[in-house]
Amino acid sequence: MVESTITSKGRTTIPKSVREALGVNPGDRVRYLVQGDEVRITPVRPLARLFGALKFDGPPVTLEEMERAIADGACEE
Repeated sequence: MVESTITSKGRTTIPKSVREALGVNPGDRVRYLVQGDEVRITPVRPLARLFGALKFDGPPVTLEEMERAIADGACEE
């Protein structure tokens, strides 16, 4: 269990082990989710951080091909 102290201004330092577990660095943002008497801290991941996360090894797809695939999928349901 990891602990930290709250200052008179309501501030605290997130311990290093917690920062590492969350994968956050200076300047990153965190979100607090209050559930009863417990609080969960989760990292806020900006959308730009996901750039390049998905890889596609095939040739580029045209907008028309995407629209056709969407229409075909809608017809199947």
